Amino acid sequence: MESWKKLISSKIIVIKVGSSTLSYPNGRLNYMRLVRLADTLAGIQKTGRKVILVSSGAIAVGAGRLGLVSRPPDLAGKQALAAIGQAELIRIYRRFFETRDQRVAQVLLTKDIVVKAERRGNARNTLLELIKMNIIPIINENDTVATDEIEFGDNDTLSAYVADLAGADLLILMSDIDGLYSADPKHNPEAHIIPVVHEITDELERSATGAGSGFGTGGMATKIAASRICQEAGIKVVITNGSKPEILWKIMAGKEAGTLFSWKYSSNVH
Repeated sequence: MESWKKLISSKIIVIKVGSSTLSYPNGRLNYMRLVRLADTLAGIQKTGRKVILVSSGAIAVGAGRLGLVSRPPDLAGKQALAAIGQAELIRIYRRFFETRDQRVAQVLLTKDIVVKAERRGNARNTLLELIKMNIIPIINENDTVATDEIEFGDNDTLSAYVADLAGADLLILMSDIDGLYSADPKHNPEAHIIPVVHEITDELERSATGAGSGFGTGGMATKIAASRICQEAGIKVVITNGSKPEILWKIMAGKEAGTLFSWKYSSNVH
């Protein structure tokens, strides 16, 4: 499809991976998948493109370290697990990327970067400087300090704002779903993946319901909301299955691999 082929020219790509992509259903980290993800992203970076990774998983990793099987219901419990898990997660990422001769940096953000101009400017400058230094920023929400007023709530939303901050061409949302379906495939055998979306309609938003895994915080609804943020910035969005990180090479080659939100009119100015 012509819309997919245009992705070949993408220079700055934000890639978001959810907890369901990084871990097994019981919450334990899927190390083999992380290895393949690091290998793929390091390879894409070596082609001259600039990669930014928005990674969930801190709370899931923290829960795994403590032998828990689900997220705690209270804020303090989630923040404690995030503190435990984030340190472990970035250590794992650093090891996997450095064996591929690729340096990474950790960036933790809260939602006040959206509403406070000074913090927004500082965050943008940091990201752009890391990109210039050929370092892959690994971004997560700063769950240990986030409250209702300053939390993104899910990393789909966070990744959309990061894409806007960095002046990205493309945001790829990797999860445990293949793309946006025409109907719920669990109840409708005729449901099929919609390859290209040019406009987010009210009907489309109403159809996007349901939550993700026990360790995740988002479902299709949060991905539609993230796509709407990117629409306003003229950033293309792909929703794809993250079970095989190598699928990113297919997307970089302009081949169909999920659902592409390709806006008819782009207002993004890099």
